[in-house]
Amino acid sequence: MELKLVKCHGSGNDFLIIDETAVENPLTDTIRKEMALSFCKRSSGLGADGLLFVSQSKVADAKMRVFNADGSEASMCGNGLRCVARYVSEKLGKDDLLIETMKANLYAKKAEPLFGGIPTFRVEISPVLFGLDKLPMRIGKEVLINEQVEALSKDLSFTAVAVPNPHLISFVGNEVFHSDKQKTLSEYVNGPNEIFPDGVNVSFVKPIGKNGLYVRTFERGVGFTNACGTAMSASSLVACLLRMRPFEEMIEVYNNGGKVRCLVHKIETGGDPEFSIDLIGNATYLYGAVVSFDAENPAKFMVRSKKEFTEQAQYEKLEVHAKEVVEKALA
Repeated sequence: MELKLVKCHGSGNDFLIIDETAVENPLTDTIRKEMALSFCKRSSGLGADGLLFVSQSKVADAKMRVFNADGSEASMCGNGLRCVARYVSEKLGKDDLLIETMKANLYAKKAEPLFGGIPTFRVEISPVLFGLDKLPMRIGKEVLINEQVEALSKDLSFTAVAVPNPHLISFVGNEVFHSDKQKTLSEYVNGPNEIFPDGVNVSFVKPIGKNGLYVRTFERGVGFTNACGTAMSASSLVACLLRMRPFEEMIEVYNNGGKVRCLVHKIETGGDPEFSIDLIGNATYLYGAVVSFDAENPAKFMVRSKKEFTEQAQYEKLEVHAKEVVEKALA
């Protein structure tokens, strides 16, 4: 079997886009998993944090499925959604889109450049769920907002939220960022444990300046990544809930791969308020490739050709800017 793919990234979180509408034979979930395990290896000639499968949808402009490097499927991926939005936008010639994901149909649209002409897309992150049964998280409580959990840490406070990927978020100081606490905690909650049976994304966050945040995330199924779109969105939401940042005002969110912007919406319904987040950031193409592989053994694949794009040079200027901001904040 032969297929074309696009290597791309959102905030340094890199993916391989595979358009299933152009694949000769239908893919099964077993094949998708094996493709993720083999294609995402950094030594494979491709390498990525995950695979983005794009297919036809009966209810939207396209459907997106996300498979992590370890072969697991994620319910959503904010950085990946921006990349898929760009791919579908250019394929269909539309700037406003609806993308079907596992838990929701989400709006996406082309946006003004984030920095110096960088291709930028704005995507909807929702639904927002606080019920611990939705993550799931088992601590004998219904919700967790800025509270300590002794089994996780004796000195850190946490907020748990699904958007719809599960996130555990803690606002911490520089001393904690420079320690191994996040690594130790993340490996615990993503290994055999009684609190998070399915694992969880873990983010440590720090406010920067008047309207900024720095977010560092250990992603479930991946490990530490340059950025996680749903984690940055969830962290912005928590910052607003804790009155560190205002609702309906743009938040500059810095990460190890650059930065994005988040806009958190609070929707009054007469009962408990509802929330949604707009995630605005780059969708940068690195190269296009043609790959041949045996569907019965996806680990045996061959990269037939690659064509490099030139967009990364501009994005690297944003990386330099973001790195300077983060290093100053953590000094």
